[in-house]
Amino acid sequence: MNRSKIKVAIAASVAAGLTIAAGYGLYSLGLGRGMKMSAPASMASAGTSSSDGSGAGNGKKVLYWHDPMVPAQKFDKPGKSPFMDMQLVPVYAEDGGEGGTSGVSISPRVQQNLGIRTAEVTTGSLGMSVTAVGSVAYNDREVEVVQARSNGFVEKLYVRAVLDPVKKGQPLAQLYVPEWVAAEEEYLSVVRMSNTPGLETLRDGARQRMRLVGMNDDQIRRVAASGKVLPRVTLTAPISGIVAELSIKEGMTVMAGAPLFRINGIKTVWVNAEIPENISSRVHPGTAVEARTASLENTLFKGRVSALLPEVNATTRTLKARIELANPKGQLIPGMFTTVSFTPSVDKNVLLIPSEAIIQTGARTVVMVATGKGQFKPVDVETGSESGGKTEIRKGLTAGQQVVASGQFLIDSEASLRATTTRMEGTTTTGDATEATGSGSVKAPADATHRGQGKIEKIDKDGVTISHGPIPDLQWGPMTMGFKAPVSGLPKDLTVGEVVDFEIRATKDGEYQIASIQPATGRSKSDMKQSMQGMPGAAK
Repeated sequence: MNRSKIKVAIAASVAAGLTIAAGYGLYSLGLGRGMKMSAPASMASAGTSSSDGSGAGNGKKVLYWHDPMVPAQKFDKPGKSPFMDMQLVPVYAEDGGEGGTSGVSISPRVQQNLGIRTAEVTTGSLGMSVTAVGSVAYNDREVEVVQARSNGFVEKLYVRAVLDPVKKGQPLAQLYVPEWVAAEEEYLSVVRMSNTPGLETLRDGARQRMRLVGMNDDQIRRVAASGKVLPRVTLTAPISGIVAELSIKEGMTVMAGAPLFRINGIKTVWVNAEIPENISSRVHPGTAVEARTASLENTLFKGRVSALLPEVNATTRTLKARIELANPKGQLIPGMFTTVSFTPSVDKNVLLIPSEAIIQTGARTVVMVATGKGQFKPVDVETGSESGGKTEIRKGLTAGQQVVASGQFLIDSEASLRATTTRMEGTTTTGDATEATGSGSVKAPADATHRGQGKIEKIDKDGVTISHGPIPDLQWGPMTMGFKAPVSGLPKDLTVGEVVDFEIRATKDGEYQIASIQPATGRSKSDMKQSMQGMPGAAK
């Protein structure tokens, strides 16, 4: 009876043991599968690729391995990163690594999702049309001034206000000129003399004296024809236009040579337009121009550039183009604003791409070129003129190439994430260091230091490995990472397992170096361990 109970107990114990072992085995299997599913695809491929760089596990050729957190450092075989507590990631030739296609590879499906659109580099002429704003002014080459040729008095004024329109030959004013009376009477006296020797000589002398007092040949002929003294003269408009200046009133005394009227012709007018300095070389005297004004929406005025004034406005960096427009109906009035459209000279057979394909970074001008099979690479270009959504390319491209016209900024971001394409912010500066993080990059001065606390895991001649807590300055979470030793070396009293406060500084090669390190005093070891709880690879 007792033996039976003992056998039953033993059987029950064995069954329980088998149940526990089976449960543990299933747990281990599930944990392994979960870890494999959560691991990055690139890390999984790294484990299956052959160490000789052939990438036999997935058919891709591995160029090198690197730590995405420190992409500048390359390794010739897989393994654990010396900088972070993670496996090295392979870089494949098909993905645009060095020695490959020098670009970034994007699948057709991703291209469609990004909205990538390409355009062909073509050749053709770039018909530029430059629009500027100008103001109407009088044509200074079409101006007449009416003066008093002799001393006299204003008896009658026919035009009494400035800006009155006049026509050619229209009376302006009537003057009484006493000096003319004596000269005319002398001339008439000589004419009445007959059969007198030397009469013709006397007559010529009398005519000359009339000219000296301000009479013109037409007035002299009228005196000779009428045989009467004409003491009054009527001033008429020499051209049609606008009275711009009026200097007399009725009853005034005028002196010889005094300006009485200034008449501006309006048959043609000037438009002074400001054009940008960078296109001034394309505008020359004779360049065709079209002008419109808001008050005459349906009227188009055509003309040509008469002069490009040799003066640059220091504020607007523009030159003034003087344009002459025909104004037969007098519709253009000085002071009006006009919209002027220039048509400069046309370049023949230049390379053209859509202007939207240009990426301006300040230091460089870049376009993304599609090289085929989903490959893209950045190319530096030299641009020329731009018009109608097209930009001239003077250097960097050839006809027939395909450039990315939409989504090029997303391609640049993709290339930057893969660390295969030179970033388009320009060449590396010596004043700043780029500090890589798990979610992006943080720009910080090269001499900036960052504080952290952790436990020493390893000390060697090259530096120290520390399991540290979060470093907010760099947006780092808890991790185990190796740091270079300071130039002066590590303190002699440091020991493995010791909790320390430390400061680090970025180096030019993208690594981090200890700036200072000392035993922790501001926080307990338990607090530090709590902040690092759950960190992979953290020491217990």
